[in-house]
Amino acid sequence: MSSAHRTITPWRSSSEGGRYHTKSSADRAKMSSRDQTLGSVSGLESFQVPRSRSWFGDIPVRRQSSLNSLAKESAFIALGSNMGDRVAMIEDACRHMDSRGIKVLRTSGLWETEAMYVKEQSSFINGVCEVETGFGPFELLDELQKIETSMGRMKTIDKGPRNIDLDILLYGDTTVYDPRLSIPHRLLLERPFVLHPLCELIPNASLPHPHSPIPFRTHLANLPTPSAPLSTLTPLSLTHPPLTPLAPTRRTHLMAILNLTPDSFSDGGLHTPTSLTQTISTLLTSGATILDLGGQSTRPGAIPITPQEELSRILPAITLIRSLPHGKEAVISIDTYRASVAHAAIRAGADMINDVSGGTLDAEMLPTVAKLGCTICLMHMRGTPQTMTSQTSYPLGLLPTLATDLLARVKAAEEAGVRRWRMILDPGIGFAKNVDQSLEVLRRLGELREWEGLKGLPWLVGVSRKGFIGKVTGVGVPRERGWGTAACVSAAVCGGADLVRVHDYVEMRSVVRMGDAVWRV
Repeated sequence: MSSAHRTITPWRSSSEGGRYHTKSSADRAKMSSRDQTLGSVSGLESFQVPRSRSWFGDIPVRRQSSLNSLAKESAFIALGSNMGDRVAMIEDACRHMDSRGIKVLRTSGLWETEAMYVKEQSSFINGVCEVETGFGPFELLDELQKIETSMGRMKTIDKGPRNIDLDILLYGDTTVYDPRLSIPHRLLLERPFVLHPLCELIPNASLPHPHSPIPFRTHLANLPTPSAPLSTLTPLSLTHPPLTPLAPTRRTHLMAILNLTPDSFSDGGLHTPTSLTQTISTLLTSGATILDLGGQSTRPGAIPITPQEELSRILPAITLIRSLPHGKEAVISIDTYRASVAHAAIRAGADMINDVSGGTLDAEMLPTVAKLGCTICLMHMRGTPQTMTSQTSYPLGLLPTLATDLLARVKAAEEAGVRRWRMILDPGIGFAKNVDQSLEVLRRLGELREWEGLKGLPWLVGVSRKGFIGKVTGVGVPRERGWGTAACVSAAVCGGADLVRVHDYVEMRSVVRMGDAVWRV
């Protein structure tokens, strides 16, 4: 936001055009009504408004054309929808903003809430985005309303159902008083569905002077406790229920591992072209709804293959899954760190990307995911699969470093255009972490979930058959580490994992069900 507070009030001069003025709140308090009419106070900046534009009575409310010459301003826009594919509507609105010179810098998560004013309607999905724009406040309002209209918005009842709703919450440090527009938004502080997402972006900020200096996080804490806890949501596909990481009674989802590699540490070479149909059918009929396909091994020391070879393993599996009765609605995740593989796989029918590098091994991964509009899991890893075992020193502390690194990956994803509601985090157990460190991450997962800047994001945990389990239990053969895996999966559920990635789907399904019965209440 800009450092200088501005107040914008519309008024009409005796000339052919109207004017808007921006000045400090102190100057505004000193001005008499005559001073305001004549614009005679020192420091007053006046902006001509063409009289030919539409007017609201005697008040110009259409354009601030000369405001376009000012430096671009930061603004916060509320996003809402409760009709149709709500997530798609909000994502479409963000694309419209980008295309109209309203650059979306970052977004909050999406929060599902019951209707607040008119109760007899479907629940809403709400969020907030920070934008950068050269439009003045009223021009920005005009552009947002054009977007709503182009998307089919028809307002029939005030605060009633709508496929898309775009409201200006804040515009730099500017205050606007007008029949068409109030900035800050006059209902901002009473709406939990606005304060929750706003606090994901600027929790310690407050309304511009002369409004309340109390931080937004304090206003949120002072609101009445809702009857049902609010949660963010993260879509995986069009058919699968979204992840709801803040819902206390949510169930833990299982991600079934389907390695298509000859050299994976646990099941390399197990899934051949002739056995693949049976393997996938067994998983689907057993109830698996999320399949994670890997065509490149990421075990320690694994030798990279070409993207073409990786795709030659993945693409036929995607086609096969979609051809099976239970496979049409399954979530297909692609375990890859290559942007070209991610692009081809999503185009072929996959739903999400699971990147063990969090976008660090291919600079094009995050921009590619942003363009595809799919969900991505950002895992914590140092180095590469070839070097990660030598990068286990964390002099500033394991959890603080891990959280800082993941915050940096979230920021990088935001800057690439990935929406926050399209992100999943993975602490990377076993990746650049020794036995004690892997156990510490598992033990303290709950702390990571509450970390400032990470709260509200869902977590995937992968512990299945990993080496640290073998070292603790003394079981050398990865396929025989089922009991140790079960204990770690149970710990992950206790720590708040939203997804657990497993080899033994049927057995771990029972572990997760029992864990949910104990802890998800």
